[in-house]
Amino acid sequence: MVSLQDLIEFDVSSNLLSGQIPQESGNLKAAVLIDLSRNYFSAKVFNVQLEGAFKSFDKECEILRNLRHRNLTKVITSCSNLDFKALVLEYMPNGTLDKWLYSHNLFLNLLQRLDIMIDVAFAVDYLHNGYSTPVVHCDLKPSNVLLDQEMVAHVSDFGIAKMLGAGEAFVQTRTIASIGYIAPEYGQDGIVSTSCDVYSFGILMMETFTRTRPSDEIFTGDLSIQRWVSDSFPGEIHKVVDSNLVQPGDEQIDAKMQCLLSIMELALNCTLVRPDARINMKDALSTLKKIRLQLVSSLH
Repeated sequence: MVSLQDLIEFDVSSNLLSGQIPQESGNLKAAVLIDLSRNYFSAKVFNVQLEGAFKSFDKECEILRNLRHRNLTKVITSCSNLDFKALVLEYMPNGTLDKWLYSHNLFLNLLQRLDIMIDVAFAVDYLHNGYSTPVVHCDLKPSNVLLDQEMVAHVSDFGIAKMLGAGEAFVQTRTIASIGYIAPEYGQDGIVSTSCDVYSFGILMMETFTRTRPSDEIFTGDLSIQRWVSDSFPGEIHKVVDSNLVQPGDEQIDAKMQCLLSIMELALNCTLVRPDARINMKDALSTLKKIRLQLVSSLH
């Protein structure tokens, strides 16, 4: 039996391996680098030295064990011992939405981006309304949206997700999510509800169609991505949307601009300051489906 306890680096990337990660990998107590990329499994490794890693891992296992939806990342198996914990996720060959938005050699057209947002909305609507207990993801952002072979989007990373108990409209937490995507009531008071995901989804839509991160250096002082979009809506929306989506001379520019206006209007309705004033996820999904229908019919 090979002892893996003193192994510093464990690199099996680009070997087209498939199936489960061997349980022996749990003996990698000294490992600094674990690279399992470009195989037909992927693993999310938890640093067990970090406070809360056990809780986060157990929470994610508990939630994912019961969730089943085509737009959620499927967990194949998990490896767990006292020193090593990893979730083995279904391999997503096209990587993250973040990669597609910001890599110079990759491009998503308007319809592709809209389809990805609809996939994400399906997933979040299922979390909020399709499961026995409402689940709040708490960390919607482009790096947590994974794309499969057919560019279908899958929402990933439930490490800080919260389950609402029977009759609970919100829970309170001290867990911090990703800055720039957090609803005001979450950031200030730690209040988590399904409305928090709606807010994050609105920011995600703004980022996807402007190709600008909420953490971009242009956002200083009172100027946030939400304010930037709001200030330009509706008359100057062309100044903030990704210029690659609407090129001068494009015969379909009017239909595309109308689609982008509708998307930004929805995003603004998702990111209102008061949680109870925001649209809910079911209505956001049906609005996106209508926007898609209108775009497709006007392009033909």
